[in-house]
Amino acid sequence: MSKSFATRVLEWFDAHGRKHLPWQQAVTSYKVWVSEIMLQQTQVSTVIPYFERFMTSFPSVSALAAASQDEVLHHWTGLGYYARARNLHKAARLIEEQHNGEFPSTLDEVMALPGIGRSTAGAILSLAQQQRHAILDGNVKRVLARHQAIGGWPGQKKVENALWALAEARTPETRCAQYTQAMMDLGAMVCTRSKPDCDHCPVQRDCLAYAQGTQQEYPGKKPKKTLPVRSTQLVIPFFQRSVYLEQRPSAGLWGGLYGFIEAQSEDEAMQVIRRRQLGAAAQWQPLPGFRHTFSHFHLDIQPVLAMLDGEPKSQVSESGAGWFNIDSDIEVGMAAPTKKIIQQVRHLL
Repeated sequence: MSKSFATRVLEWFDAHGRKHLPWQQAVTSYKVWVSEIMLQQTQVSTVIPYFERFMTSFPSVSALAAASQDEVLHHWTGLGYYARARNLHKAARLIEEQHNGEFPSTLDEVMALPGIGRSTAGAILSLAQQQRHAILDGNVKRVLARHQAIGGWPGQKKVENALWALAEARTPETRCAQYTQAMMDLGAMVCTRSKPDCDHCPVQRDCLAYAQGTQQEYPGKKPKKTLPVRSTQLVIPFFQRSVYLEQRPSAGLWGGLYGFIEAQSEDEAMQVIRRRQLGAAAQWQPLPGFRHTFSHFHLDIQPVLAMLDGEPKSQVSESGAGWFNIDSDIEVGMAAPTKKIIQQVRHLL
């Protein structure tokens, strides 16, 4: 009698799966939740140091809920997709208020938290609470789409529904946590996006894409769209090795992060500097421009250094803004372009 799909995947996991990642040690729902959110759109090797620093500063749901958004975003700086961090923080406060600080234990309750969809909720409950739930992250979609030659882009509802039905049918009744991890590992380590290692795949013998030699056709690609291009000028008020940063609105691009004054012209920038009572800029110096690409558009950024001619008139009374020394660690959340510009200024002056 031939072994089932799940049995073969679990046997492969026992021999080759990842078992020493930091969130797999002394497992808790909180650790798994944070890791799953960080791992969305981000490689394991990138996440590990961020996860370890995050856990040191916020060792529990209660600690995360008690932190300020600035602290949380600072720990997220460089990981990108900052809405993940804002939702993580909001969800921690909801868990504290509605669940007495205990991570919920039903799929519906977990999915009701900000930033958690069906697959992430299933992964958390499976990995941390040993519950039987199917998952369908990018790795699992790829494994299943190839194994059963399910064509079409998984972003289409019909294709997604077919993959969910397959994921549900394949999930075993026992060893659910190991199976969940195994499927993620199989996609990440063997059934990779390019050059899959089919010779070492435990489910190769009945994989339809392998039999047809069409591995690269699955899953179907997202229809390509030409990304629009936007442009902006970021003005960097500068005085005595310090730059002026202000917190952006919580909604929208780089929400809640600290950044530079955004202006479409020098005149507009001068007006903002005057309104903020930062003094007068004696010298304007363009820095090398660069392009930053988001999932839905390109942003061409032109940084301009505004060197003040004297001490700022205002020491900045409102919260959410301030002067930061560029030679020290700036402990607020910043987007990657802001960090890049600070590096430019540091090397220039």
